Amino acid sequence: MCPAGTRLYEQALRDGRIAAAHTRQAPCLLRFGLLEPSVEDVALLEPVPPVVALHRLLRTSAARVAEERARETRLAETFERLMRVDGRRTIPTQTPALRLLSGTERINEAITEAVEDARHELLCVQPNTHYSGPRGERAHVVAMARDQALLDRGGRIRTLYQHKQRHLPLVLARYEQLRGDVEARTLDEVTDRLIVVDRTVAFVPAGKDALMALEVRHPALISYFSTTFDRLWRLATPMYPKAAQPPSPNGITPRQQAIARLLVEGHTDAVIADRLGMNIRTARVHIAKLAATLGSDSRAQLGYLIARSGILDPGP
Repeated sequence: MCPAGTRLYEQALRDGRIAAAHTRQAPCLLRFGLLEPSVEDVALLEPVPPVVALHRLLRTSAARVAEERARETRLAETFERLMRVDGRRTIPTQTPALRLLSGTERINEAITEAVEDARHELLCVQPNTHYSGPRGERAHVVAMARDQALLDRGGRIRTLYQHKQRHLPLVLARYEQLRGDVEARTLDEVTDRLIVVDRTVAFVPAGKDALMALEVRHPALISYFSTTFDRLWRLATPMYPKAAQPPSPNGITPRQQAIARLLVEGHTDAVIADRLGMNIRTARVHIAKLAATLGSDSRAQLGYLIARSGILDPGP
């Protein structure tokens, strides 16, 4: 019973009856059969003696227990027959190397289970942040608690973002709250979302809608993911705990340099925007600034001037 229900039931026992209107705040009294309508006045309720009420509730509880036990028996009988099937997948041999996870809740549960067992490190690639809306906010709270627990156990966290996320309040706030061995770096372009836990299990997207993911435990794939992350990490620009500004050779910003590289490869404005995680209008603004910097009057001339300028040549 709720506290209000307990108080009303005690009052009814002392006074012998209470007004039916009083139970609006405690409907549990009627649901549990602790009050019954008065024969003399339907607007009044009389309390059922506690001994009688307790006996009724215990009898109901016993019936539920008996029903669950009968259900357990039926399940055991059903699966006993299935376990006698002679098949390759009848006896569990080892954890599957690949497992498809469906639904945001199930994906988050699997990641949480893996991180709770981790002792060493968590490697993450986050091409975008999705903390907006109720679902994103709940996921963010769960992730923060999960990551802090790993740090408290002596583990470390390394995360790669795109350059455009360096100054996002949500990203900065995350690192202001976490305590422990945590670092973040940024690149112009990163891979799709990747989470590697203790270099033994990884999670990667299995669709474009973020509702499907693959849990990967195959050693060769884990090694490939970890090596890819390490190489990207060495190329990335530190963001936290000590930030460093991406270099700007020849007066060309890192963002303009990334756009120039994609332009030379022949990509459209839409593809460039998608690859660099920006909207197409922002991409066109950067392209226009790059054209103005190099003195280009057309798209074809811009590609020629980019090639001549040497801005895509590797640095020393």
